[in-house]
Amino acid sequence: MTATTLAPAKSRAPFSAMTPVRYLFALLIVGVTVAPLLFVILGGFRTNAQINTDPAGLPSPWVFSNYANILASESFWRFLGNSALISISSTAIAVGLGSMAAFALSRYRFKGREALYSMFTIGLLFPLGVAILPVYLLLRQLHLLESWVGVALPQAAFALPVTIIILRPFMAAIPTEIEDAAVVDGATRLGFFWRILLPLSRPALVTVSVLAFITSWNGYLLPLLVFNDPANFTLPLGVATFQSQYAQDTASILAFTALSIVPALVFFIFAERHIVGGLTGSVKG
Repeated sequence: MTATTLAPAKSRAPFSAMTPVRYLFALLIVGVTVAPLLFVILGGFRTNAQINTDPAGLPSPWVFSNYANILASESFWRFLGNSALISISSTAIAVGLGSMAAFALSRYRFKGREALYSMFTIGLLFPLGVAILPVYLLLRQLHLLESWVGVALPQAAFALPVTIIILRPFMAAIPTEIEDAAVVDGATRLGFFWRILLPLSRPALVTVSVLAFITSWNGYLLPLLVFNDPANFTLPLGVATFQSQYAQDTASILAFTALSIVPALVFFIFAERHIVGGLTGSVKG
């Protein structure tokens, strides 16, 4: 007689009276977040007459000329290129300097280390809007107005605090035994940083890169003060300019706005998995 073993039943999360409330709250958040985005995207496929007749309706028929006209516009691609140049440069500077600073603050012990780290923490309390006037005066003295560098550098500087705060605990959580083994194998401190620590910190690096990129991409106030020439405008400024020029063409404005959202949205969707891992690792560290 052979004995049969029963597979243990899978444990299920207990159902409580608050479960429907949680699901309802989650659906409410999703609706509030997604509904405006869908309105903008679908509005670009409608005519102005359709929007005036039924603002919340679906396209009937679907109109593709609004998106086609904007994609064929030279100004849209110029705005897109300016935003990409500034955002990529700002992100590279913030992540590059932030990772090196986080490495020193997490792996080295020196006098004033915690005070220096606290200074970066306090930097979170000062958004760019608070210091916009001193930043503008400094950029004017450095002759960086009407230059993409005058936007990328301040945005990178204000992205450093959150970059260091996320990276430092993540790097500190990496066992010292790995570093000792690398030193025994002949690796220098800099070699350990480039070849071992940075690859192991990839989730956190992706997290801070996405945060810095999206913050720079959506920046409006600093480019507004730095740029006066429309040829240098970024996409947020381009959207505002397009709205003022075509104030009566609501459908085209919605199409232009939707296309300006797409790059940052796609970038965020592909990196979302790494964002969760990076934030989880930084909290555990």
